[in-house]
Amino acid sequence: EKTVMAKFEDYANKYNNIRMERHDGILQITFHTNGGPLQWSLPAHTEFTYAFSDIANDRENKIVIMTGAGDTFSGPQAKPQTNSIKASDWDPLYWEGKRLLWNLLDIEAPMIAAINGPALRHSELPLLCDIVLCTDKTIFQDSAHFIAGMTPGDGMHVVYPLLMGLNRGRYFLLTGQSLSAQQAQELGLVNEVLPAHKLLPRAWELAKQLEQKPPLVLRYTRVLLTQYLKRELHDLLGYGLALEGLGMADE
Repeated sequence: EKTVMAKFEDYANKYNNIRMERHDGILQITFHTNGGPLQWSLPAHTEFTYAFSDIANDRENKIVIMTGAGDTFSGPQAKPQTNSIKASDWDPLYWEGKRLLWNLLDIEAPMIAAINGPALRHSELPLLCDIVLCTDKTIFQDSAHFIAGMTPGDGMHVVYPLLMGLNRGRYFLLTGQSLSAQQAQELGLVNEVLPAHKLLPRAWELAKQLEQKPPLVLRYTRVLLTQYLKRELHDLLGYGLALEGLGMADE
């Protein structure tokens, strides 16, 4: 008898900030806050870490589409961290921050990002997907870190310089640069720019196209194409998170 490590019905409705639906092995995850656009928060950070683990542990997920609710992919949290913190306060975020991206890359199903609007917080999540689509109204910015007085150590320091090139990535992080969808496509961050109403239909079209391939070919291709990313994150993610916390402790 075939055993499934995680069953969809056990985790599909488990998370407040993620809506999940699955048809013929294609899982769509929609990030949201109370049904509207995602407002980034610490509870969302925790939920995504564990949700990615659940998704990775369910071999019935053949393709994953990641998107957001409404016309914004991810907005700022209501109350950014401003006061000094202790190591014991930062430690849960350090632990979670590593697993957030490791668990995402441990999903052995090709991932399609459908970025439905401005991605101002944790845009490294959709950019780590294998195919990246966005709307023509999407913008990319790291609003959470350097321009807000924090070290951009939670993966932004790996993903943007890797995708854009070192000098463009460093400029982006240090200046708080805002990139339009067209600029993001020219720089190689996204593959297709679409009108909002065509975004999800295109993601599903691509998912169905990918799903025609043999199941093991799908899984192993995803595994192979994420190895380089895993190696980069293995070397730099924990270090970045540690320095981010250390910088906050000194305020």
